[in-house]
Amino acid sequence: MFSLLIFLIILSIMILVHEYGHFAQARRLGIRVEKFSLGFGPKLLNYKRGDTEYTLCLFAFGGYVKLAGDNREECKGEPHEFLGRKPLDRAKVIAAGPALNYLLAFICLWLVNLVGYPNLTTRVGEVMAGYPAESAGILKDDLIISIEGKSVQYWNQLQEIIYKNKSSSVKLELLRNNEKVELTAKLTQETVKNMLGNKQRISLLGIRPKGETVIVKHNVFMGFVLAGENLWNLTTLTLSAFGKMLTGGLSFKDNVTGPLGMFYVTNEAVKIGFNAVLHLMAVLSASLCIFNLLPFPILDGGHLFFLGLEKLRGRHLSPKVEEKIGQVGFGFIISLAVFVFLNDLVKFGLWQKAVDVVNKFR
Repeated sequence: MFSLLIFLIILSIMILVHEYGHFAQARRLGIRVEKFSLGFGPKLLNYKRGDTEYTLCLFAFGGYVKLAGDNREECKGEPHEFLGRKPLDRAKVIAAGPALNYLLAFICLWLVNLVGYPNLTTRVGEVMAGYPAESAGILKDDLIISIEGKSVQYWNQLQEIIYKNKSSSVKLELLRNNEKVELTAKLTQETVKNMLGNKQRISLLGIRPKGETVIVKHNVFMGFVLAGENLWNLTTLTLSAFGKMLTGGLSFKDNVTGPLGMFYVTNEAVKIGFNAVLHLMAVLSASLCIFNLLPFPILDGGHLFFLGLEKLRGRHLSPKVEEKIGQVGFGFIISLAVFVFLNDLVKFGLWQKAVDVVNKFR
């Protein structure tokens, strides 16, 4: 129940931030906002202030901002109307939603670096049989403190140095029963697939971590810098994954998830702690930004694409064409949502559980 509450809070914050981006930018440009709604279904709260009606609904899966003159039928070309403004102003309003999601992701990553996050130490948990570490004399519970004179504290540092090392051997310094031990270990090379399915040649010692962790914290400035690096890496990874899925390099079925999958991941993050929940929100918020900017109808990216087309043509599309594009876009989003939902049912075993329950009553 607690995990469900956290999941709904995360979802509500991401949606609220996204819609507030549209809302705030529209207000800043002098475009009238008629309605700001969070969620859908039965209304829980509803009040009006100035020209804007604010609504909070029962189900947090969505939200929207209604702008004056945002459809051709009602627009009279007034400056306070959305369609009465030039394409650049409209583009600013549309882009502000994803932009605030991206900013939220950055803030969450910054907080993760300030609060601290668990990182694996370089203590050896297993020496794999037949690999160089065994013949070099590395033992379980050894703590590796340097490689080729480079100090290492965390397992990811150790991995990065070993993976990229192209020499035949490395000099190691480690602690064994609080005593320093120096030794030389040969490396073996293997071809593996990374998370994007690309093959790469890496060097290996043949050791696995013990699972010992320490909490790593950074000051405000370093946390800010690392948050930028983290967000950049997350962005490039997400875009690469999207590209791979579109070209068939990655399985779409295995690499997409919807609300059910997000809930399962949230449940695991809650078990780890507050920092994991913050990191999850950063990942989801950045992903929401990137997905929304894809050039598909209905999505913000689709609207931006057609605004660019309008700017180039010097005139907007005809209402009939816009209607057809909207129908296609809506159909695409609904089809995608149904596919992802059914895929999550199968992926997380819920479909089989439902089948088993039905079979019991036959």
